[in-house]
Amino acid sequence: MFEQIKEFICNYVEVDADAITSESRFIEDLGFNSYDFMSMLGEIEQELDVQVNEDDIMKLATVGDAVKYFETLKK
Repeated sequence: MFEQIKEFICNYVEVDADAITSESRFIEDLGFNSYDFMSMLGEIEQELDVQVNEDDIMKLATVGDAVKYFETLKK
């Protein structure tokens, strides 16, 4: 799941995939703006065929948070 999320990130912001860690913060470290972040989450939602909860996604600050969240949705 981590590698999948990294691929999505690289489609939205210009960052070296090797520089992305589970501690990387979407806005502060990776340079996401809120529109790109929400667009990426929508694409992940569609690709993984899951339904995200808007309250939950507002709590996703790091790549690791997103990986854990989407792993719970896939179960």
